[in-house]
Amino acid sequence: MTTPSAKALVPFVSVDQMMQLIHHIGLAPMMQGICDRIEADFRRWPLFDKTPRLASHSDVGVIELMPTSDGEVYGFKYVNGHPGNTRDGLQTVTAFGLLSDVANGYPVLFSEMTILTALRTAATSALAARVLAPKGSTVMAMIGNGAQSEFQSIAMQAIVGITEVRLYDVDPAATAKCAQNLQNSGLKVVSCKTAEEAILGAQIITTCTADKQYATILTDNMVGAGVHLNAIGGDCPGKTELAPAILHRADIFVEYPEQTRVEGEIQQLDADHPVTEFWEVLSGTAQGRTDAKQITLFDSVGFAIEDFSALCYVRDAIKGTEFFTPLDMLADPDDPRDLFGMVNRAQ
Repeated sequence: MTTPSAKALVPFVSVDQMMQLIHHIGLAPMMQGICDRIEADFRRWPLFDKTPRLASHSDVGVIELMPTSDGEVYGFKYVNGHPGNTRDGLQTVTAFGLLSDVANGYPVLFSEMTILTALRTAATSALAARVLAPKGSTVMAMIGNGAQSEFQSIAMQAIVGITEVRLYDVDPAATAKCAQNLQNSGLKVVSCKTAEEAILGAQIITTCTADKQYATILTDNMVGAGVHLNAIGGDCPGKTELAPAILHRADIFVEYPEQTRVEGEIQQLDADHPVTEFWEVLSGTAQGRTDAKQITLFDSVGFAIEDFSALCYVRDAIKGTEFFTPLDMLADPDDPRDLFGMVNRAQ
């Protein structure tokens, strides 16, 4: 049997290896590193291929592909969103991703992305809050205490500098789980019985719920002047978390308008309602927060460039480590024109 050459072996990062990598680097430093990579890639946003995610919707969820390329490296993520999965003991979201060399099309990384997506989502939220939230923000309300909540809290602590997180979920068990997981984080953790209680004193309000339906997690009278909102819950057509009146009072920042207008909070608004692309703020071509009383909203639905950034971070981080497995994924005949001969000789 032919032994594949090193060039035909693709580094694969499993779930277990991703967890080991996180503990090797540290959760907060790793999210800071991913945040830095996302910021760097957003600053060169015009170089990337951009398209709304390719989605296959069903009555129970969605399966999506999220591709992009900067001209040198191509990347994509496969991801699902099935809110009912938790009833069967399954994750709402699972994902994997791949990077390839544009010059020859060969994959250079294959990785789990269920955990990595949680990290990159939290890093993106924290990056937006660092830029858009009131300076000196120390308190975040976390509305929705599912799989994302702890990552969001740690990222906000590491990247923005919050010291207190106020938790609320319609399921008290989810809040108890989140509070337990954060007990050694160094954050002051306050478990709340209502969303109204959670937002008291918060300069940053993060909504992260999973139900795929129009919902009003925050009503207009709950949101006062001078706060920053991160609306990051699992997004799709027909799924929202904020009352429309809030959107009319806020300055709205998005990743990619063509996708956000279909899946984000702004699907509730007219198609010509003004929004600012977040990359423009980072590159200095648009303004972010300009007033202490301003309400800023990061209407985040997740975009392929963020996944690309996270995969590139992992590609670089695993070099010289044991946190990957070389996979024999690519045919490697001695003569590139003789694939049949390679198969025949395998007897």
